[in-house]
Amino acid sequence: MKKKSAAGQESLPRVRFKKSIVNGVTVLTEKHPLSRAVSCGLWVSKGTRDEQPGEEGLAHFVEHLVFKRTSKRNAYEISRDMEAVGGELNAFTSRESTCFVSHSLKEHIGLSLDLLTDLVFRPKFDAGDIKKEKQVVIQEIHMSEDQLEDNIFDLYLKRTYPKSPLGKPILGSVASITDMSRQKIVDFHLRQYRQPNLLLAVAGNVEHDEVVSLSEKLLKFSKAETEKHGQLKAAPSPPLTEQKIAGFRDTVKRPSEQAHILIGFPASDVRSGLRFEGSIINSWLGGGMTSQLYQKVREERGLVYSIYSQLVTFVDSGLNLVYAGTEPKHAPEVIELTFKEIKKLKKSGIRKAELEFFKTQVKGQILLGADDIENRMNALAINESIFGIYRSVDDVIRDIENISPDTIQEYIDRYVNLDCLGVLVLGQVPEKPTRTWLESL
Repeated sequence: MKKKSAAGQESLPRVRFKKSIVNGVTVLTEKHPLSRAVSCGLWVSKGTRDEQPGEEGLAHFVEHLVFKRTSKRNAYEISRDMEAVGGELNAFTSRESTCFVSHSLKEHIGLSLDLLTDLVFRPKFDAGDIKKEKQVVIQEIHMSEDQLEDNIFDLYLKRTYPKSPLGKPILGSVASITDMSRQKIVDFHLRQYRQPNLLLAVAGNVEHDEVVSLSEKLLKFSKAETEKHGQLKAAPSPPLTEQKIAGFRDTVKRPSEQAHILIGFPASDVRSGLRFEGSIINSWLGGGMTSQLYQKVREERGLVYSIYSQLVTFVDSGLNLVYAGTEPKHAPEVIELTFKEIKKLKKSGIRKAELEFFKTQVKGQILLGADDIENRMNALAINESIFGIYRSVDDVIRDIENISPDTIQEYIDRYVNLDCLGVLVLGQVPEKPTRTWLESL
């Protein structure tokens, strides 16, 4: 029910956050009384960077395999049970986590949690399913390699993090997936999918006590599985130290109508107190149609259809990347114009009027995104896993409002290191001449 404020205006029902520990798993809820939907995410705080030698692509492969068969359902039944009520079931793997997500009406939260826990706690890893899914993932690898706008990001990370697991592709390679044994798969699941690494985040019109009650029944392994977990020693994750970002200039020749360009420089890690300053700089550089690069390269020169920048952040490193796609003959000019804007950022910073413009832009994006229940579920999980705290949308808005010219300049001085500038050109371009020219910049 809506309430009247002191000024007589109607105010929306208050969002409420609660947290519990259930069977060793952190359970978070954020109640949105006006939402019909519920988004549930069962997170595993392990990803590609936690793979051991010989396990390349295994985190992603396990994410695929759990959908094939559990002790309760086959692949069809997993999909049928959620789609029968109009819901959605999905998953994704990143370099630092794996997440299994459901989106349903609030009255089907019990079904959602039953399906998610079935996937995470009770996969069968049937030998026949493994054989078939290897072919699926190998096709996914080939498809990724064909999509040059996506593939260039993997190629870039491999070069800029040459000695770090952050440089490994999430999908692995054809060789690593082909050679993956069932024993490796089972051991990886036992080692990584254990209670200290698990977190359940739920956002929507939910009651925390109901989620906890359901979780007490569902968030647990069988006695035999618990014994297996106890016998298998958890593999230590690589120590979190400052990742060395290597500057480079490289080109890779591939059949393509366009030259795909990726230029990057260091950014803050996701834990930095200046991380929102990084968001402002990214918006200023190439975050939208009002950005420097969009205006200078597309609008004023007409050299590209697509040009944008994005932040890629990890717990111990970060990158600000600029992507552009253009005709090969225009690639040198696009690169030079991008260099010019990055160097201008380093030398002159951002004018106060620009700062206020992009602060307002970023705040608007965050507030609009907060209406998406899945976005709120993601934010719940990320803030808990990284900071160990709850942060409301209002908390984030206050952080952005506190950004000043001085903090922007502090960010630029600390992170925008042109000595670590990386440039990769992918497409139908002459490799050696292009590389020689890039090295002269």
